[in-house]
Amino acid sequence: MARLSEHGIRLSAMSPTYLHTNSTSHTWPFSAVAEIIDNACDPGVCAKQMWIDVTEIKNELCLVFTDNGNGMTPIKLHKMLSFGFTNKTGSKNHLPIGVYGNGFKSGSMRLGQDAMVFTKNGGALSVGLLSQSYLEQINAQAIIVPIVPFNQQNKNLIVTEDSVPSLEAILKFSVFKSQEELLAEFDTIVGKKGTRIIVWNIRRNKDGKPELDFETDQYDIRIPDINCDESAGKKKIFKRPERLDQHIPESDYSLRAYCSILYLKPRMQIILRKKKIKAQLITKSLAHVEYDVYRPNFINKRVKITFGFNCKNKEHYGIMMYNKNRLIKSYEKVGCQIKSNARGCGIGVIGIIECNFLKPAHNKQDFEYTKEYRLTLQALGQKLNDYWKEKKTKKRQEEADSTEMIEEPRTAPDQAWVQCETCMKWRKLPPEVDPESLPENWYCNMNPDPKFRDCSIPEEPEESDDEITPSYEKTSKKYDQSLERKRTKSLEQESLMSPEQQSELFSPSQSQDSLKPEESEEKEEEEEEE
Repeated sequence: MARLSEHGIRLSAMSPTYLHTNSTSHTWPFSAVAEIIDNACDPGVCAKQMWIDVTEIKNELCLVFTDNGNGMTPIKLHKMLSFGFTNKTGSKNHLPIGVYGNGFKSGSMRLGQDAMVFTKNGGALSVGLLSQSYLEQINAQAIIVPIVPFNQQNKNLIVTEDSVPSLEAILKFSVFKSQEELLAEFDTIVGKKGTRIIVWNIRRNKDGKPELDFETDQYDIRIPDINCDESAGKKKIFKRPERLDQHIPESDYSLRAYCSILYLKPRMQIILRKKKIKAQLITKSLAHVEYDVYRPNFINKRVKITFGFNCKNKEHYGIMMYNKNRLIKSYEKVGCQIKSNARGCGIGVIGIIECNFLKPAHNKQDFEYTKEYRLTLQALGQKLNDYWKEKKTKKRQEEADSTEMIEEPRTAPDQAWVQCETCMKWRKLPPEVDPESLPENWYCNMNPDPKFRDCSIPEEPEESDDEITPSYEKTSKKYDQSLERKRTKSLEQESLMSPEQQSELFSPSQSQDSLKPEESEEKEEEEEEE
């Protein structure tokens, strides 16, 4: 007989197979990894560091995620291992990424069949098991999550109504076979608080090899192309299903590259396989930077858009769309970048926008395909076209005015920024400082600028949304509008002429002359597109 609710009506049940079903929302494995990282940097946890490692535990290949955040109580751990529970609250400067109460379940079960969570919050040590293998072996009819709490001071078992059978289940069906082994895992979490997640029975391809490549780079986790012809010595690169580009960004197949741009303003240090990931402050990593403003007609808000040129690889371009500081879509082509007849327009241009007014899809790799989303893409396309046209017009003018050779496109950002190892604040470096000359671990007290030489000093303030204005004048757009008005006026005047006047206007000799300006304009437009 099914359990009854307080209303005397039977409760819904959840089949164990739902753990796998739920995980299939992640078609790309790195999106599953991102779910676990998100939980560590969300408000309430606020980890400063996360370590991602690949290790073997009793001959089982495991993915391990460890953070130094605030940890969880046994009650919070139970909610984390359940579905749909989320009570995350944030501030204006730190909004929660997770909204569905489902990220850990979908993410961990996408990476492997089984996961254990070790967490300590200063008072209790708690361990929980979310395991498809366990549920299958006991022929469970519903999802069961064994959770065992220990006293953090004396490490004695805290006896609850289910702690003893939960401990028995964990020791029988996990990779840890004694209470001492469980408690030893808590010692790997540095400090009094933090969380450690171990995923095993890693997903494998049909050939038996792990889905993820742990061997090519000892400091990275990569996605191999399963069609790679290794015997012929040909090396192919993994391509995401939705990526139509011929030039594949490294962030598509390298976890290190993906994590470096995962957050618009990184606040947590990620150490991947014993080596720190060099996070990018992406809005400050471009050349020829300009700002524009998007004013959606469906919200009373001004949204900042940053445009600039990719300094590292001009073949990687498009819009980087974030939501609540988290990357949702990368290198999304808009405007002239997607037109088949654009002949190279928009190449190298990156646009960056934080779309907190749009709703992310379940796997946080896309936005819901709403009218508001389509309007946003349309507006981004128009604004990217404005930026591209203005920069190209300016370059042509400089070439025409100069008697010297024009410099090649800039290969360094307009500004250099560095993150403090202690406070995680970002500091702007003076122009004379070469970022490549800085030590791997940089601190505020090394700052040449005395105004920002202490961790207690806030970051340089940026304009609020209400104060944002475009940083450049769109002279090309104004010229086009002026030209269009002249053409319209000319057509209106022609419509008022008598047939005799029109015949005189378009006599053969005048017709040839009248065509010249138009041909000149068309030629200019073709050059501009190039």
